[in-house]
Amino acid sequence: MKNILFFLTLFPIISIGACMDFYNQDLVTLQGKKFDLCKHQDKPIIFVNTASKCGFTNQFEDMENLYKENKDKLLIVGFPSNDFNQEFKTDKEIQDFCKLTYAVEFPMMSQSSVIGDNANKVYKNLEKMTGEVPLWNFYKFIVLPKAKSVHVFSSMTNPKSDEINKILQPYL
Repeated sequence: MKNILFFLTLFPIISIGACMDFYNQDLVTLQGKKFDLCKHQDKPIIFVNTASKCGFTNQFEDMENLYKENKDKLLIVGFPSNDFNQEFKTDKEIQDFCKLTYAVEFPMMSQSSVIGDNANKVYKNLEKMTGEVPLWNFYKFIVLPKAKSVHVFSSMTNPKSDEINKILQPYL
């Protein structure tokens, strides 16, 4: 009986620390460092596919401002992609552009595909969860804590829009 009680008192601790499958990804930043999504599963995350040479690239500024204002309660993760032929060839070029042009500090992952058979695992999971894929650069997927729901916004929706703010506000 003591062993069972001991196990039951430990079980909640074990389950709290567990990483949900959606967040358990092998991600690498533009700088070549591993990035652990599991540490952020208790906050909303905006996943955005980016491109340095796109008409929507100026959204970096609002995303960075949103991130700076709320980085303890919100994560923004950029996924540079050349799926729409508007991204630099190397991670170094992307990193330099983002840092020098928009002072981006939110995590930016290594360049990968976000659509089709070669899409990275995060975007394959987002497609499974929503039935949607990015139709252009700067598509935004907002995953609420513990992946309980996902909201999708097109490139046309600014990161600081009322629609996005309405979803994020309860968590900020």
